[in-house]
Amino acid sequence: MKELTFGTLIAVFEEIFGRGLFWIMVAAAVIVTLAYFYVLIRDRSVSWRKFLWAQLSMPFGAVAAVLFVQFMTHSAFSDIGGPIDVIVLLGVAVAGAIGAAILVYTAESLLRPQKNHDA
Repeated sequence: MKELTFGTLIAVFEEIFGRGLFWIMVAAAVIVTLAYFYVLIRDRSVSWRKFLWAQLSMPFGAVAAVLFVQFMTHSAFSDIGGPIDVIVLLGVAVAGAIGAAILVYTAESLLRPQKNHDA
């Protein structure tokens, strides 16, 4: 692989996760992101209680993301071969942590909307 292009990345991810699962994950990420923006616009403020719960979910999201990628690639932690593998796993963990926080905040906001004090 001489060039790292967007198409190459998509092909690699489709190979790792399978075409169907990869695009389902992309669709889920888009839906959760749009719902998150909807909640932020609707509420016009951040609920710090929900934000705290979202932050507390981050370690679980990080661990889940790493274990999911390890399972999908049929790898073990003993297969980590060098610094780039560690960097990739840290990137996966960060993405999982952020994704979990956004998902938890959005789900909480949709299930328990903020009470409007203006009315």
